Amino acid sequence: MIAQDCHCRDSCNAGLWVCIERKESQMSVRVTYEHELGELKQDLKEMAHMVESAIEQTFTAFEDHDYMMAEDVIKGDRTVNDMERAIESRCLSLILRQQPVASDLRQVSTALKVVTDLERIGDHASDIAELILRIKSEHAYHIVKHLPVMAASAQKMVHDAIEAFIAQDLESALEIIDRDDEVDMLFNQVKTDVIELLKSAPGQADQGIDLLMVAKYLERIGDHAVNVCEWTQFSKTGTLKNVRIMQWIKTPLALLTHDVWEGPGVFF
Repeated sequence: MIAQDCHCRDSCNAGLWVCIERKESQMSVRVTYEHELGELKQDLKEMAHMVESAIEQTFTAFEDHDYMMAEDVIKGDRTVNDMERAIESRCLSLILRQQPVASDLRQVSTALKVVTDLERIGDHASDIAELILRIKSEHAYHIVKHLPVMAASAQKMVHDAIEAFIAQDLESALEIIDRDDEVDMLFNQVKTDVIELLKSAPGQADQGIDLLMVAKYLERIGDHAVNVCEWTQFSKTGTLKNVRIMQWIKTPLALLTHDVWEGPGVFF
């Protein structure tokens, strides 16, 4: 009887140690995931501030006729593109190795989407810098009355959208989304300004068209700032444009290939 009790105690002790080791292993995996997620967030912050700086430099170059700065913005776009690829690679690695679910999956998938919008903002800053080099006029920045106002408004939207995303500030993100109407209104005013310019000075037609293109890129920058805010909302609430996102993920790879089934399943 005593021998049987000893055997039972040994079995229980062995099971206890297995349970402890399993829990320690799970904790280790979680700590590793949290560390990698922290590095991902840091990379996103770095890229976001890089893009914000590119926009600021672009319009400083435009207003001050600093064409070397405009060239630096164009060259710097390659760094932004490299950063996008590095962040995408980190996200895919996290999904495939850690197989996150629920809020963890929302954070990683949000990063995948936001990085695309940040890269496009960087592209548009580079596009505007190229137009500045083509225009090369000391007075071009102020020829179209509403263009400086539109530039300031779009810059502010990007800055605030990035800050809201980093802080995960849902209230600020929703307020910034509403401000996109202001940028759209200014774009329409710039179009009117350009039409008046072409009527009064037909010889400046090429310059007028280039300035209209600058305004169009600013309008698109505003749209991407809105996207960043909407993904901030998704990251915090699991809703996108007030729609609850529900998808059943067949495998982690399905998220990357969009091979998903609509319907009840994993809640992001």
